Amino acid sequence: MATPALVTHAIAVLEAAQAHAPAVHTNSFGPEGVVLTHLISRHAPAIRTVSLDTGRLPEETYAVAEALRRRYGVDIDWYYPDADALRAFTRQHGVNAFYDSVELRRRCCAIRKVEPLVRALAGQRAWITGRRRDQSQHRSALPEREWDEQRGIFKFNPLAEWSEADVWAFIRAHDIPYNALHDRH
Repeated sequence: MATPALVTHAIAVLEAAQAHAPAVHTNSFGPEGVVLTHLISRHAPAIRTVSLDTGRLPEETYAVAEALRRRYGVDIDWYYPDADALRAFTRQHGVNAFYDSVELRRRCCAIRKVEPLVRALAGQRAWITGRRRDQSQHRSALPEREWDEQRGIFKFNPLAEWSEADVWAFIRAHDIPYNALHDRH
């Protein structure tokens, strides 16, 4: 269970991020994203929520986004790939080109994710993510606050100390809507 100390600390990180306004939470509507939506709506409501619609999201992702919008009254700003760039890429390489090579995967990701993220972060001073230290060895030393040199923005990781079990216990304890695909593993 996410202990009261973990929750209090996450709220303090969110409040610090909010103090750097304008601030944005990039939400992919996974478990961490729904927890952050719950916390932001109650403790740091000036933080905007944005999401990247790659054009390949499952219906369950839209369903949880809508459930969160209704429950918490959160406005979600959706960012989409540039239609002309995506059309040219898929015309030349096909809609599933990312399966064909690492190079095509990177190019697809640049169109569907990176460029929309650049637009979503434009003009923001703080970026809130759902990254946690236990997600990978690379993230084991993840700070709660860092400077993203590449994007010129402060990046806040309020759930850095949380475990996966903490996240799911919090979701259950607060009956937070989550993506139904998790129940199907």
